[in-house]
Amino acid sequence: MTNAPTLPRWSLAVPPAALLILVSSYGRHLGPFLIVLVCLGLAGAVTAAVHHAEVVAHRVGEPFGTLILAIAVTVIEVALIVTLMVSGGEKAAALARDTVFAAIMITTNGIVGLALLVGALRHRVQEFRAHASGGALAVITALVTLSLVLPTFTESTPGPTFSGAQLAFAGVASLVLYGVFVFVQTVRHRDYFLPKTSASEDEHADAPSGKTTRTSLVLLLACLVAVVGLAKTVSPTLESAVDSVGAPVSFVGVLIALLVLLPETVAAVRASLRNRLQVSLNLALGSALASIGLTIPAIAVASIWLTGPLRLGLGPKELVLLVLTLLVSTLTLVSGRATLLQGTVHLTVFSAFLFLAVTP
Repeated sequence: MTNAPTLPRWSLAVPPAALLILVSSYGRHLGPFLIVLVCLGLAGAVTAAVHHAEVVAHRVGEPFGTLILAIAVTVIEVALIVTLMVSGGEKAAALARDTVFAAIMITTNGIVGLALLVGALRHRVQEFRAHASGGALAVITALVTLSLVLPTFTESTPGPTFSGAQLAFAGVASLVLYGVFVFVQTVRHRDYFLPKTSASEDEHADAPSGKTTRTSLVLLLACLVAVVGLAKTVSPTLESAVDSVGAPVSFVGVLIALLVLLPETVAAVRASLRNRLQVSLNLALGSALASIGLTIPAIAVASIWLTGPLRLGLGPKELVLLVLTLLVSTLTLVSGRATLLQGTVHLTVFSAFLFLAVTP
């Protein structure tokens, strides 16, 4: 008889260590040593948060696992955005838009492209369920259009902004679409989102015990608190670093999205290497959906207490990249099969996004 897995020591030590770093550095001027310490604590807290989300996910099974990971990452993302918007003033008016757009580009091009590439290098051709991934892409298209494209063309308020009523509608619509997708993914058509290949030994491993799961849940919450506090502590340094290299302020949003999505990227690549591309797509597209479907409503509520405008509409360059991304993603997902070519195309679009984010 096998025993239920236990938590590794590092996952138990990182959350309290991150909280200790937060207490030691909060409200203080950050010298070089403290900057390094805070960044290490922030990265460790993000990694530990997703690890504990994985433990909880293993207990509840698929496709709830990818859903929990996506929601955990989105909570981190929302916390970072709101924290930086509160402390950033006018300069942070477009931070939510930039971060959500960056998350979409990273998930649909970066994570998907990398998963397709490494999977094709090992397995040549991989199969996935086109009806599941295509449905997720349809919801992403509707959400991003309602939340990030329409504000550029509305006339009630000046600039790429929504009026209060329009923002409320976008927030409610985002919640409804995301809620229906989650219902379809986890209840009505759960089998659509399961991998086509047989389960590996990892999936047959014993589930964690109830005590271990509850411990991971508590540590997950501790990690989220640490992430919020450490992000607020390091945000002035982050903005100064972006200014010093001559990059636009919107690149801060890219850095935030890259940070919080790094564990998702690793998980998606690992799944693709095991020839479970559907899990990789669930992670990538689910993170994109959660990023829009949960972030926009949260930002809409937070805007009640925030001063200054909330710029959501994308500019011409971003609109071109978005249209290209949606077109390429549609052509990739329609066949249910992927090769080296599709991975290369997605990564090329992602490289163009990163290059233009630094040199607009």
